[in-house]
Amino acid sequence: MTPRAADRARYDRATADLDAPVAIVDLEAFDANADDLVRRAGGKPVRVASKSVRCRALLERVLAREGFAGIMSFTLDESLWLARAGFEDVLLAYPSADRAAFGALAADPKLAAAVTVMIDDPAQLDLVDQARAGGTEEIRVCLELDTSLRMLGGRVRVGALRSPLREPAQLAELARSVARRPGFRLVGLMAYEGHVAGVGDAVAGRPLRSRAIRLMQAAARKELAARRAAVVRAVRAVAPDLEFVNGGGTGSVQHTAAEEAVTEIAAGSGLYVPRLFDNYTSFTGRPAALFAQPVVRRPGVGVVTVLGGGYPASGAAGPDRLPVPYLPEGLCYDPQEGPGEVQTPLLGSPADDLLIGDKVWFRHAKAGELCERFDSLHLVEGDRITATVPTYRGEGRTFL
Repeated sequence: MTPRAADRARYDRATADLDAPVAIVDLEAFDANADDLVRRAGGKPVRVASKSVRCRALLERVLAREGFAGIMSFTLDESLWLARAGFEDVLLAYPSADRAAFGALAADPKLAAAVTVMIDDPAQLDLVDQARAGGTEEIRVCLELDTSLRMLGGRVRVGALRSPLREPAQLAELARSVARRPGFRLVGLMAYEGHVAGVGDAVAGRPLRSRAIRLMQAAARKELAARRAAVVRAVRAVAPDLEFVNGGGTGSVQHTAAEEAVTEIAAGSGLYVPRLFDNYTSFTGRPAALFAQPVVRRPGVGVVTVLGGGYPASGAAGPDRLPVPYLPEGLCYDPQEGPGEVQTPLLGSPADDLLIGDKVWFRHAKAGELCERFDSLHLVEGDRITATVPTYRGEGRTFL
């Protein structure tokens, strides 16, 4: 029996009394992935990206482990919810325009002490002030640095379109704007190198593309390390008490941790290891989060149809954004249909061994987005479910 076949047998036994659709997290794999992130971080704390987990119980589990500290959240409303639940260090990774949430933040000492907001433009400070509604609490602020790699005199740009702040002087000027402004305190700097951390460099069947990605990423790491160090020096000259410099992502943990200017690493997808994180030379994780759909039809030889399963991931549309049939091994989509909202035909010889009611296990393309489809996650240890915990959706929270 192959390791994957053994996993399938365990998951089927663990969920034998549950009807699909169903979602699980294999705690042995989850914990092993957490240990690997800590190892690669080389002694620097790992801040957990909640977007990639979306389950409070699992956020609590990983933050109880040595080497993890703090949450990187994705909306201000989520940040306040987590802070009210007792999480004491929540860094909002994206600028917000949520006036009601800014008003609540400015009016509550506990929330203001726990939550740090992200800015890259003075107009975002104006928005906070306009939303204060009488609240006088000091707002903790983090600046975001653009990490993109620019080549050929800027004509070629590689990296996400995020912050407009690129050069040390730009960030130092915004730092001075924060320092001059009553009601705000600059505490951090963040730089997310998604073109390194979130792009696999070992694309199956594409050796030339893989080598091009590795060359790009090597150049990007070198350029960013020098520029990030200069930015940190410039910002610390304005705010010498800066508490943290955050960088990285699952795919670049060890590279970013090696930079002296960086004080903490952000990661989250590496806990669940969705399919987009299979193609890396820098690490190998264990798939920990899966979902199962039931077989409901057998249209013919070498074909079964499962209920639903059309859970595409965000990003530029393409085959890599689709969930992938994982267990049993050897199934694939019908290219004429793909994964459907209500039904999904699957092709391959393993289909002939599947009966009506059997489960087919899938991996999502991204990590936390799976939790937008399920109210709960069943936590598997060995071949048993040891707990069932709500996702954000299961707690009635859909932040985006």
